[in-house]
Amino acid sequence: MQKNRRRGLPLNLRPLLEALPPQPLEAIRTVASTADAQGLPVYLVGGIVRDLLLGRPNLDIDLVVEADAVAFATRLAQEMNVILRVQRRFGTAKLFRKGLAIDIVTARTETYPHPGSLTVVEPGTIEDDLFRRDFTINAMAVSLNAHSFGELRDPFGGEPDLKARLLRILHDRSFTDDATRIFRGLRYEERLGFSWESHTAGLLRRDAPMVDTISGDRLRRELELIFKERQPENILCRACELGVLQQIHPALKCDEEIRRRFRRAREQGFGDDTAISFSLLAYGLGPEECRELQQRLRTPGAPARAMGDALSLRDELLELREPGLPNSRLHQILGAYSASAIKAVSAATDDALVRQRLELYLTRLRFVKPSLTGEDVLSMKALSGPELGGILKRLRAARLDGEVQTPEEEIAKVRQWLTGNK
Repeated sequence: MQKNRRRGLPLNLRPLLEALPPQPLEAIRTVASTADAQGLPVYLVGGIVRDLLLGRPNLDIDLVVEADAVAFATRLAQEMNVILRVQRRFGTAKLFRKGLAIDIVTARTETYPHPGSLTVVEPGTIEDDLFRRDFTINAMAVSLNAHSFGELRDPFGGEPDLKARLLRILHDRSFTDDATRIFRGLRYEERLGFSWESHTAGLLRRDAPMVDTISGDRLRRELELIFKERQPENILCRACELGVLQQIHPALKCDEEIRRRFRRAREQGFGDDTAISFSLLAYGLGPEECRELQQRLRTPGAPARAMGDALSLRDELLELREPGLPNSRLHQILGAYSASAIKAVSAATDDALVRQRLELYLTRLRFVKPSLTGEDVLSMKALSGPELGGILKRLRAARLDGEVQTPEEEIAKVRQWLTGNK
């Protein structure tokens, strides 16, 4: 495969590195001195290089070393007195200290046995390692060795593409090899305000069906990352426009209604709950379509329950609109649903009365309990299990509807029921 080796402008990022906060700067200097002592080429790579050039904050330190990354990380962990975790199978390591994380990998080449598969890796050079990345703007490296500290390695023209605010893949099979790159590019487009380079845009449209080669777990992870962006609805609607969203499930769509749902969820303080985000995405689906989507994404327990609950509650909203609905009935209806589902429906509905009642349940009613316990009631009269359960349910309902407000009133009400006075 022919590599695109367009040369960028010769730059040195030493001033940008030295302007980093003290802790990451100290870590980078220790990395550099440790590598020099062993005669190993080491590079800063990935998003931090891109964001240094853009003037954006990013303290995720990713390193590539042209040597055994695990052995280098082991030595570095001793020098820095940090926690070390390794994955020898992949030749990767991670260093941890409070407020600091460093990822270290061996420079490598990658091949894909088939589209969407996990890669087969072999040791390589820094240029080999950069060529395996997604976009030119992420395929730059900064040397940390003393003789070339801060020197930018940009074999594929990432720096000019940064200036032009373009997203360009490195070769024509990029999306075919790994279609998750499509979702990454959509996030960058929204987050950075970049545009797709014209040839790349054509390949994206051509390769949108390759989304079907992504495993459910990886696809779900890409959606979770989208949900963490500031305005995920913009990314979802762009994915729909490009025919990508429909590759996840043909019934999915993104329109102004979905935009309102996500905006309202943020306004209500629900934006950080991925179970709510999945529920909002699936809110317009039918029950069977929702189950198909859950199966495609291999959705785990809490999000899966929230998605199903939200659709079931959506179909019960007519009763929540009834005038004079008692609090006890509201509690009875909503008590069967997860809080995430109720919050999703609150964000999705345009009915102000329904939202008010959902908020009442979420903020107050679901926490209401009688003062009397089962033991308290049993001390007043011997009861069977079902009888006791029925008394406690009635007592909660009376508390919810304001019929009793104090322990004394609860005792009087229970005695009234026990003596048969309705």
